[in-house]
Amino acid sequence: MPTVAITGASGFVGTALQKMFQENGYKVISIRRDVAKDIFKLTEIVEQSDIIINLAGASIIARWSESYKKELYDSRINITKNLVEAIGKALKKPALLISTSAVGIYTNNRSHSEFEYEYNNDFLGNLAKDWENTALEAKKFDVRCVIFRFGIVLGKQGGAFAKMLTPFRFGLGGKIGNGKQYFSFIHINDLCRAFKFVVENNSQQGIYNLTAPNVTTNDRLTKVLATSLNRPAFFDVPEFVLKLIFGEGAKVLTDGQNVYPKKLLDNGFVFEFDNIDKGLKWKFYQRLT
Repeated sequence: MPTVAITGASGFVGTALQKMFQENGYKVISIRRDVAKDIFKLTEIVEQSDIIINLAGASIIARWSESYKKELYDSRINITKNLVEAIGKALKKPALLISTSAVGIYTNNRSHSEFEYEYNNDFLGNLAKDWENTALEAKKFDVRCVIFRFGIVLGKQGGAFAKMLTPFRFGLGGKIGNGKQYFSFIHINDLCRAFKFVVENNSQQGIYNLTAPNVTTNDRLTKVLATSLNRPAFFDVPEFVLKLIFGEGAKVLTDGQNVYPKKLLDNGFVFEFDNIDKGLKWKFYQRLT
């Protein structure tokens, strides 16, 4: 029975992955935050594990004060450094490390694949680059490494999308700004299936965009979501209001990246929810984990 150890296992994505792996016969170990800071205890868990999944990190949807930006950075980079150090110390090393990143690594002025792209030179872009480079250090220990760059994850139980969903349920939803910004997303079911795909296919390694192949816009998302919930969507949110609430962190909501998952598609992965209509129409929406 393969063993999967997960940092950030109590979060929205971590909970869904735990359920999926357990249902497929894997043993799952949740790496608590205090254990992730203790190299001795962390190394013990690494030695018991065949696969390490790194989801740790403070929520990106928040007001980015200087102290919170430090928390965003430290919660990702420090735990990832500890994981790599523990892998180096482990007598029995895992076969695979899957670490996470975000499509915020890219600029918002063009389309991006894993092979043709332009990186953002702002806080979020540099955070993602540092996070990825730290995780990829595990390759020097002959550990297969996969980095998933997440789009916004569609799911009712948590994450950024759940926060966006709340005003729509009360008929208070609407587009952000002019609504023209891109919205690269991934349904939670496809996210879990992609993790299983790279676990079970030993040839898979490196960087992957984890987004549906058909990008949408904030305006289109708003219309489909309102229709799915049978609610109006009149209350558009001006960008300046979000900037007042979240400061620099509003960029996560007001900016958008046009991202294409070329590498997953080229390697034979088939998305079940490949466009926003499938992802949010009511009969599919009911399946959101």
